[in-house]
Amino acid sequence: MAHRAAFKLRPLFIALCASAAAMASSAWAQSQVYVSSEKDNKVYVFNAAGERQGAIDVCKRPRHMLFSADRQSIYVCCGDSNELGIVDVASGKMTGTIPLGDSPEIFDLSPDGKTVYVSIEDDNVMAAYDLATKKPLFEVKTGGEPEGVLVMPDGKTAYVTSEVANVVHLIDLSQKKVVKNIKVGKRPRRFVLANDGAELWVTNELDGTVSVVDTKTNEMKHSVKFEVKGMRAADITPVGMVLSPDGKSMWVGLGKANHVAQVDVASRTVNNQVLVGKRAWGLAFGGDGKTLYVTNGMSDDMTLVDATTAKAMRTVPAGRVPHTVLVKR
Repeated sequence: MAHRAAFKLRPLFIALCASAAAMASSAWAQSQVYVSSEKDNKVYVFNAAGERQGAIDVCKRPRHMLFSADRQSIYVCCGDSNELGIVDVASGKMTGTIPLGDSPEIFDLSPDGKTVYVSIEDDNVMAAYDLATKKPLFEVKTGGEPEGVLVMPDGKTAYVTSEVANVVHLIDLSQKKVVKNIKVGKRPRRFVLANDGAELWVTNELDGTVSVVDTKTNEMKHSVKFEVKGMRAADITPVGMVLSPDGKSMWVGLGKANHVAQVDVASRTVNNQVLVGKRAWGLAFGGDGKTLYVTNGMSDDMTLVDATTAKAMRTVPAGRVPHTVLVKR
């Protein structure tokens, strides 16, 4: 009898699985992909398949972007107008700006979404701003050409790269000062947390590596070196990264090498490399967990990669000098 009951329940189970898969597929199909174009002063909007749906006029030289805490707004950092643009997702319009310092680069938000921390390249500082009042709060001096900014989930500390000093600064946000300098590779650029926050992965543009930093000891414990067949070492310039949704793979944009690389987080071995466009920097995963979107700054396009097969599916125009890609699921 139990066998018969199980047999009768099997079609229901299959139907439920099919329904869940269909819902996930539908959610992915409805997701929107946003790409900042440095030369067009726009944020282009695509559907999940890479078809352009529209364009949003923003401030001058839009680069890094992040969603607000409620995901109803997009903050976009504009390097030439020295502003943080605020884009309303529903209307698709920029509704306001926040004045920043000279040549802002990358930014991150406090866990409560009330404060933005921005690397200000020309002033060699990390600057904090209140998002509600749009007023500056404080600055912390850094090494030359700060870029990457990452605030830890507890909101107590932040990491900032200095491209000139070849270090990662650990900043105590309550003390408003650098408490440690972590030596990494040459010209460090961006960050991603891995292994549930136990590791900080840092791209080093000028030596073709990623440094892995222990976030407890704040010491570098490993370095991943990239090689691309047929490419000169000087052209392997990693900048952007993204962690796969399952946390098992780190995808790294290799810049002038025109490839993205898949690194196994546990073993830190390079498993796959995929040819994309020219100067691959920006990376983001789609809501299906397998589509990787890659912005190619020098070929003015975006490549969609199937991360499960490590193969490029298509490349679409994405405006002049596309920088960051952001996906709303």
